[in-house]
Amino acid sequence: MRLGVVMYLALLSVWVQPTDVWKDQLGRVSLLCGILFVLLGLSTDSAPSLLSSRSPPSSVTLLPNLPSSYEGYKYVIMKFGPLQLTRKGLSAATTAACLTFTIFQSASLCLTTTTPEQLAFALQWYILPLAKFGVPVSEVILTLLLSLRFIGLVFDEVRNVALGIVSRRIEWQQLTTLETIDVFFTYIRRIFKNIYTHAAQITQAMIVRGFRGDCDSHRVLLSAGSSTIIANIVSSSCLVGLIFAATLPRYIYF
Repeated sequence: MRLGVVMYLALLSVWVQPTDVWKDQLGRVSLLCGILFVLLGLSTDSAPSLLSSRSPPSSVTLLPNLPSSYEGYKYVIMKFGPLQLTRKGLSAATTAACLTFTIFQSASLCLTTTTPEQLAFALQWYILPLAKFGVPVSEVILTLLLSLRFIGLVFDEVRNVALGIVSRRIEWQQLTTLETIDVFFTYIRRIFKNIYTHAAQITQAMIVRGFRGDCDSHRVLLSAGSSTIIANIVSSSCLVGLIFAATLPRYIYF
């Protein structure tokens, strides 16, 4: 089931995202999940157990040893010197790698295919009943919308600074450790300075448009955009089917 979700997200990313985007994203996420899988798989049961068996050996109890499994069951799958891959390690590594891939890739897929206005509109539709219990829905939605808009500015500033470093062709081998640290912190300060400048410009733009801090009195126009009834029905059906497929094995095997 976990591998099925991973394959579904990978195929969906290839289908809806541009080639340059999904190649870079899937490559990085797959590399991260592969490293996590190897580390967890080989380190889960590699440490020697501190507990010893309290049952006496068969020579003392005069009982025969338990016969080995006739089906060839092996708890230890393979060994690499002091490291070993067991069934417990394989299960833990598979679970962690699949969950990591699902979290990163689903978030990337959502942010690259959905506009900030659509995300804010969807969240507002879900949490709007909480306004009757005193939850500041308007403030939460406005904060989310500004945060999603601000993410692109942060990445743009980091990319611009990185391009500036590359264009200057700094000879890092000729710099001392203190000079390298100084250059690094100089560019970090420049990134934060530009980010704060953009934040101040956004604040001035909101003030000019009449925002005075009261989210309830300031109307924020959110539009669902290109959402259609058929797309919503298909997406909801896939979500319900995925939840049903994830919970069904618990009732079958237990």
